[in-house]
Amino acid sequence: MKHVFIVFIAMCISTITFGQFQVSVSSGYAIGSAGMKIGEKVSISETENSYGSYGEGTNIQLRGTYFFNNTFGVDVAFGYLHGADKTVSEVQIPSMDVNAIARARANGASVSLVYKFTNNVYGRFGALIKVAGKTEAVVYQKSTFTQQQADAFGIPLGSYSETNYIEDYHGQFPLGFVAAFGYRYEINEHFSVFAEAEYYGISLKRKDSEITAFNTDVVLPNGNVAVSGLYSLDNLPTGYVKNSTYVDNLPNTNTDASIKLAQKVPYSSFGVNLGISYSFKGSHQGS
Repeated sequence: MKHVFIVFIAMCISTITFGQFQVSVSSGYAIGSAGMKIGEKVSISETENSYGSYGEGTNIQLRGTYFFNNTFGVDVAFGYLHGADKTVSEVQIPSMDVNAIARARANGASVSLVYKFTNNVYGRFGALIKVAGKTEAVVYQKSTFTQQQADAFGIPLGSYSETNYIEDYHGQFPLGFVAAFGYRYEINEHFSVFAEAEYYGISLKRKDSEITAFNTDVVLPNGNVAVSGLYSLDNLPTGYVKNSTYVDNLPNTNTDASIKLAQKVPYSSFGVNLGISYSFKGSHQGS
């Protein structure tokens, strides 16, 4: 038992002596991968599906990597995704115009194993989670009044309502995977620059949502506002609820507009990152 303990201590000391720790910061752009249907585009003649992934956009990552030896290491990363606008509803018909986009504003983290193929070429593979953030929907809706509606307001035919609102969607705790292949160029003993191709595979199931801003104006045919703030966040029109909860099962007899069926939304992406790293060299250089 004593000999086993001595060997274990020797291995730990060897790992610490040989080890190398480095920190890095990077930024990049990712395009959607494995896109799913996220909305529809409707015109007077046809309806078209809109596909995509909320993982598309720019990102910033801060990473710490510890190499146990000249080949293997473990990597912990934290990042922020500033997602690109994705069309979730576009309606252009004579009585109504709708333009609704959604975008990710998310923070994530990953833990990966790193393998050096050479001193310059490496790969990593691990688990990915989203730790905070939201999918933000920004909606514009213009609805032309019928004669009856115009008469009710005492305004001319051709007037319309103009609604703008923002709804934030939050997801359940997700688990995905990340894989990357990169090339590192050493500038000096401490600093290196790198470029890498990275893949994220992850989807989020919606948990809840909240309307955070809402305004409806009544507008005359000449563009002048006849009624400002007809509806607001504190006075939502019929059919809208401030807070919604998403569930997997919904009775056919449900009449609560705040409870809706859950759906999964895609965050998978494929991107390219550029960055710089700083290495804290051990007493025995690990690269």
